Amino acid sequence: MSISATDRAAHPQTLWAARGRHTGSAPEEVVRRTLRRHKESGDIDDFAEPPGPGDAGHRVFEARWRTDGTVAVRARLTLVPGAGRPEGHQWRLIAEAERPWDDAWPSPATLFWPEAGPGEGDDGAWDHHAGVAGVRLRQVNALPADDKEMRRRLRDAAREAWCVHLVVHEAMTPDERGRLPLSRLLPPGLRHRVVEHRAAPHQLRAVNWALKDLGVEVPRGGAVLLPPDPAPKDYDGREHRVRSVFLDGSEPAELIAALRHFTALPRPLPRDAQEALTDLRENWTLLTLREELERERRLVTMYADALEAMTKSRDLYKQAAEQALEALSAYRDVPAPALPQQQRPASRTPGALQQLTRTFERLKLSAKGTRTSSEGGTNQADQVDPADGTDRSS
Repeated sequence: MSISATDRAAHPQTLWAARGRHTGSAPEEVVRRTLRRHKESGDIDDFAEPPGPGDAGHRVFEARWRTDGTVAVRARLTLVPGAGRPEGHQWRLIAEAERPWDDAWPSPATLFWPEAGPGEGDDGAWDHHAGVAGVRLRQVNALPADDKEMRRRLRDAAREAWCVHLVVHEAMTPDERGRLPLSRLLPPGLRHRVVEHRAAPHQLRAVNWALKDLGVEVPRGGAVLLPPDPAPKDYDGREHRVRSVFLDGSEPAELIAALRHFTALPRPLPRDAQEALTDLRENWTLLTLREELERERRLVTMYADALEAMTKSRDLYKQAAEQALEALSAYRDVPAPALPQQQRPASRTPGALQQLTRTFERLKLSAKGTRTSSEGGTNQADQVDPADGTDRSS
């Protein structure tokens, strides 16, 4: 099981969410026909079929209605084909009300999908569970006889956060009334959000062995709700365990109280449910005239703010450009500064200069004498004392 869900949004109390799988053909025709019938009867105000997302085969349906005469509800159902697999179409249904959801309100599923009945165009194919094979939303789901298969099914069910999974143990073999699903006795807002798993009388030890990893246990003849994944902080499974469930057709008041407490817990919203809720809020198309007017006003305000921001940005750029041009012009008008003269070497002392002159004279005479000797001897009358330059031939 998951440890943390800090990266997920919290489940809003105004939200009703469910998903499933339709195994029949042409589910969009079933939804369209059901919505049309509810609009004619006044159960819903209006419905629409906006364009689906870019993925091929997706169908989207929107419907709005008022429950209790005043509370507006917006709902969006998306059909996704099973890519050629035998699962048919998966569907997800998100409904959001103006105030926290009341379980006494009608189930949104019954406004998009028909209840099973002759002449209603429903073959019962829409209530298959989307994540656990062989499980239905509106029926009693008997647990497998094989212990390992039972454990695998309950583990998979606990990971599925769209529905509430209920495990009921039969204290004795029920009669015909006891074999009916408990969902028919639940408030309308809970019926299609609760999946009932039923353990036979002899499966008590096996089912508790299968539930051991989940940290819960079903009492004999009672029921337990599978903990959410991940469980909220300070979650106490004992609050969601019912000691006795009478399968005689009477209202299970204790079970309903546990279900209501469970659904009111602060819990993370499944990732795909969060995406569906965002899609409902941001891409809603079924607007009333008042909502359209409010949307246009918001757009006008948004465009006015954007234009004002662009104007301010343009003015700032213009001001910066003018300042840059002024600085460049001022720079061109300033004369170039005179380059500093090279520093002359410090004058040497007179004595040092005299000594340097004598040295050069001595070197010059030495070179001259060497050149005369090479031409046939040195003329002594021409010799000069290199020290003072006087003639020494006399």
